[in-house]
Amino acid sequence: MKSLFEETKLGNITIKNRFIRSATWENMADTDGHLTEKLCDIYKVLACNELGLIITGYANVVKEEQPNPGMMGIYNDSFIPEYKKLTDIVHTNGSKIVLQIAYGGTKTTYNVGERIIYAPSEVPEIGTKVTGKTMTKEEIAYIVNAFAEAGKRAKESGFDGVEIHGAHTYLINQFLSPYYNRRTDEYGGSLENRTRFLLEIYFKMREKVGKDFPILVKLTATDFFAGGLSFEETKEICKKLEDIGVDAIELSGNVHGKARDMTGVVYDSYVIQKEGYFTEYGKIISSELKIPVITVGGFRDINSIEKVLNETNIEYFALSRPLLAEPDLIKRWKLGDRRKSICISCSRCRTPEGNYCTVFNK
Repeated sequence: MKSLFEETKLGNITIKNRFIRSATWENMADTDGHLTEKLCDIYKVLACNELGLIITGYANVVKEEQPNPGMMGIYNDSFIPEYKKLTDIVHTNGSKIVLQIAYGGTKTTYNVGERIIYAPSEVPEIGTKVTGKTMTKEEIAYIVNAFAEAGKRAKESGFDGVEIHGAHTYLINQFLSPYYNRRTDEYGGSLENRTRFLLEIYFKMREKVGKDFPILVKLTATDFFAGGLSFEETKEICKKLEDIGVDAIELSGNVHGKARDMTGVVYDSYVIQKEGYFTEYGKIISSELKIPVITVGGFRDINSIEKVLNETNIEYFALSRPLLAEPDLIKRWKLGDRRKSICISCSRCRTPEGNYCTVFNK
């Protein structure tokens, strides 16, 4: 029987348990994306409370593209000294840390009209209604290189790995999705072509960080809307990512704040679960891959998590909102208090002043 509190390896990262803090936009960096004392304290508290691995909030890879205020940056070398201090804090307190990097694209309402926002095609994002500029091949190469340089800076900063954000209708996800990607060149059309942008990012980054630095990829199981990326296509993408050397896949959804209301819905032949929204999709993916699969979304009960661990090949479990309500949740569970998280999944934790639990930690 597998244990949630046994030591494991993700790539070459030795992790003391199977719990991961999933990437969370904290809205606590300064206007240029640099760390603040308040933000550093968030990571210190998480590291002190038995998180096996922390994935940071997403960091923008080019200065001119900031999809949300208060988000972290990694777009030039000025970030390296402060991130070295952050990674030292986390490591000193017994955890590991991975930097998530992203180009948000049209899934934004922040400073729209004041900057150029890239997209694979001029198709409005369903939620925000924002339309981006169709990227030229030169602009694609520019963003590919920006991701790669960001990965290199993450390594130089002492992060244990990097996660490429390819989910949630951000730019990479839009290239993968036939709904958003209407291109007729080598970056559009077939699944092979739609995957090209992501693969170019990976290969360019791998050149800069070397073969041993862990690279994770976050994907949507399916776009959860008609005409979008299907689960069958996601399975093929995951197999390709494993083949080329990606170290782990984090499988999420594309249903920001809506998953709780969608529980019980069948989409692409699988049911969105009340506990662990995307577990059914992760179960299938993990049965077809040898690299670790991380599932994220809706976990509140350690008994349910243990059941998934021992009935599937899913290796890791990522949580966010429960850790806003109870930063010491994993430590509490480890010490034997197995009560469910107090988090009520109200999603009121995203506030203009930052992400924090407005119910239990006012």
